[in-house]
Amino acid sequence: MADRDYGFRTRALHAGNVPDSATGARALPIYQSSAFVFDDAQDAAARFALQKYGNIYSRLANPTVASFEERIASLEGGLGAVATASGLSAQFITFASLVGAGDHVVASSNLYGGSITQLDVTLRRFGVETTFVASDQADDYAAAIIPGRTKVLFAETIANPSGDIADLEALADVARAHEIPFIVDSTIATPYLCRPIEWGADVVTHSATKFLGGHGTTLGGVVVESGRFDWSNHNFPLFEDTVPHYGGITWHGNFGEYAFLTRLRAEQLRDIGPALAPHSAFLLAQGVETLPYRMQAHVDNARAVAEWLEQDARIETVRWAGLPSHRHHDRAAKYTPAGPSSVFSFDVRGGRAVGEKLIENVQLASHLANIGDAKTLIIHPASTTHAQLTEQQLADSGIGPGLVRLSVGIEDVDDIIYDLDQALSAALSEVDA
Repeated sequence: MADRDYGFRTRALHAGNVPDSATGARALPIYQSSAFVFDDAQDAAARFALQKYGNIYSRLANPTVASFEERIASLEGGLGAVATASGLSAQFITFASLVGAGDHVVASSNLYGGSITQLDVTLRRFGVETTFVASDQADDYAAAIIPGRTKVLFAETIANPSGDIADLEALADVARAHEIPFIVDSTIATPYLCRPIEWGADVVTHSATKFLGGHGTTLGGVVVESGRFDWSNHNFPLFEDTVPHYGGITWHGNFGEYAFLTRLRAEQLRDIGPALAPHSAFLLAQGVETLPYRMQAHVDNARAVAEWLEQDARIETVRWAGLPSHRHHDRAAKYTPAGPSSVFSFDVRGGRAVGEKLIENVQLASHLANIGDAKTLIIHPASTTHAQLTEQQLADSGIGPGLVRLSVGIEDVDDIIYDLDQALSAALSEVDA
């Protein structure tokens, strides 16, 4: 397939997968094997020394997982990818490869709650400090950078749960000016709606559990690298230092543009071990095959639901950037022209009491802690997904007591609206009683 620039839908089906040469199987085989046989002693030694490509152990690489990695890298327009057992583990091994005690991260305050606690609790305990920027202006991110200490600039393409849109191009310019990588969690957008690498991102992470898999069945994560960042610059000496446990190689000197990805696999997957299971990779790859069709249906339904909610007197605010009333509507048109995904939040009149009763009265939507399922999902972030945050962190994330997060599914949209309508009526009736 190298002689043509194939379209997104074609690559979602075919990238990383060709008919099995041994059996002729067209579907992606599941290589359910912990380890792989070597040709001989010399072959084994060469693989372990990173002198020769080949499978060793499924914690490091597996053919089924590799196919999924190649597919996502193709869709994102990246150099390559490393898959992991979850979205947060993809994030963690990325941070672990770039920061250590005494280093500093600049991140948006408008992140998924688990991302905030990973930075603010676990990595802080390891001696890594994070400054969370509440602003949506690139200049404020630049002001938070500490020369010589800041190693990463981190944001989400579409924030969870506020629905805010990051100014990717401007943030990439800030990171480039300070010679640090710009890392973007693009879980909610998926590569169908936005490819951050095209706007200057150096590394993109996903919770593949969400829209990529699409059916709420399988945990997974993936890290995609652009191949453009100069890892040999003065901010990252580990990429230039010799590596004794691999025979004195240097990551950048031996692997060039593949330095980051190779190190991520050979050190972080090796030592931390969040391997994606082959069967999980198979399920996620299957999900990706229908990604463009599902995402368009998600966006179309989200538009109809958001417009209906905005016109309803029982609703205070709708935070979907596809609406002209949203402060990031212009950004959404720039970065997600097909639509800013289907995860957004709204505030109900009557605050937390009405919000909780609304959730208790839905019949079609599912009350659970996930997004990106083909089914419509609903939750109250302040008491669940973001409950571990302080009051200030909740405020900085735009999460008020009456905020409800909706992940709009691909059901008949009239049914989704009917469900929300009846649940709102029931909630108000119960609170007023």
